[in-house]
Parts: sequence; structure tokens; C-alpha cells
Amino acid sequence: MTTSEAPANPFDAEGEFLVLANDRGELSLWPLFAAVPEGWSAEHGPCPRQDALDWVTNR
Repeated sequence: MTTSEAPANPFDAEGEFLVLANDRGELSLWPLFAAVPEGWSAEHGPCPRQDALDWVTNR
């Protein structure tokens, strides 16, 4: 894959995602291929991006 073929933003790409939460209750969609950052934990997933967005919306 060349650079021009790579997704511009991996957070907008198709694939599996987690919904992460931090100790302040903030949520973030996170691609499954990336390590979960310190201070965050998985609350939902892995699942397709739209399912993760729906879970956040309906929470």
C-alpha cells in the first residue's frame, strides 16, 4: 500500500473499534489495532465503527 492509498484518518476507517472511557467519564472511539492509551479502558467492543457510535449515542 502506498501512502496515497492509506486512510487519511484511521479513526474514520472501516474496521473494528473499541469505545474507551477515562476516569472523567469521557468516551472515545478507538481503532482495535492501536494500543489503549494509559488512563483509558475499554467499555464496549470490539465492533464495527457504526456499532460503536450507536452504543455511545444510546448510552
